[in-house]
Amino acid sequence: MEETVLMESIMGLIVHSGNTRSECMEAIQLAKNGQIQEAKEKIQVANEALIEAHHSQTALLSQEARGEKVEVSMLLIHAQDHLMNAITFRDLATEMIELYERIKGE
Repeated sequence: MEETVLMESIMGLIVHSGNTRSECMEAIQLAKNGQIQEAKEKIQVANEALIEAHHSQTALLSQEARGEKVEVSMLLIHAQDHLMNAITFRDLATEMIELYERIKGE
């Protein structure tokens, strides 16, 4: 894989995963303050960022599937770690919003 394309995919993973996490954190704070609908909208924005992160990951996986060597570096491992954390954070944020919604509704 060309170095420039590899770096673009890696940086895409990091940036979009980071954006996902940030949107989720904002969603949790909104839910905590009783702004449930706004929190759910933030989760939608987070989901869109997560889709972009997955596109970056898919580019890497497609290269490897075609038999093109993908250099595994610390930066790539770091990017994958960001993606996994973003997915987990999104899932937990969604659950927390549901809990805040129940608490605020009582």
